[in-house]
Amino acid sequence: MTTKATLVLALIMIALALLAGALLWNQLPDQMASHWDINDQVNDYIPKFWGVFLMPLITSGMLILFLVVPGIDPLKANIAQFRESFNIFIVLIIAFMLYIHGLTLAWSLGFTNFKMSAAMLPFMGVLFIAIGFMLRKAKRNFFIGIRTPWTLSSDSVWDKTHQLGSVLFMASGALAIIGGFFGGMVAFWLMFIPLIGSSLFLVIYSYVLYRNETKA
Repeated sequence: MTTKATLVLALIMIALALLAGALLWNQLPDQMASHWDINDQVNDYIPKFWGVFLMPLITSGMLILFLVVPGIDPLKANIAQFRESFNIFIVLIIAFMLYIHGLTLAWSLGFTNFKMSAAMLPFMGVLFIAIGFMLRKAKRNFFIGIRTPWTLSSDSVWDKTHQLGSVLFMASGALAIIGGFFGGMVAFWLMFIPLIGSSLFLVIYSYVLYRNETKA
């Protein structure tokens, strides 16, 4: 996917989210649900203005960041080598953010007969699988990937860490999709624990690889 196509798709999605909020404005409550606890119970609210516009604004900021920062990365030539995979990730993360926004709007309109975690997790799982796919292709840079002092210091450590990271993120994504069938605490254990564990393990793994490399 080209960067131009990525930008067009992302802007269309953001525009549709803004249009939906504007059209539904009069039907939405003055205070909208904004956060759910681990048991899928609403535990925080925000004013309607922010409920309608905050997520599209945050998503727009993320889009700008994703498109601008790689261009000023000292290793931008490396990013260019996996730009297509990164562009797919951009489209998916924008779609995910606006999907959450859509769920929030639906809930605030009274469609509350679903578990928020169960609705979120399948899409989140697909996102993690996409991240895993991107990690497999990622080359050393300062913006995208598993950036530890040791991966950033060695192409070899970077590549080996990202090859393993790709598998672990895809596995975490698959578990998140399974967690979507359950929701609540089960979903938490099936997604966040493997994800956090994988992230911590990869930090240690990159350090061990670097130590072994520098001793050789």
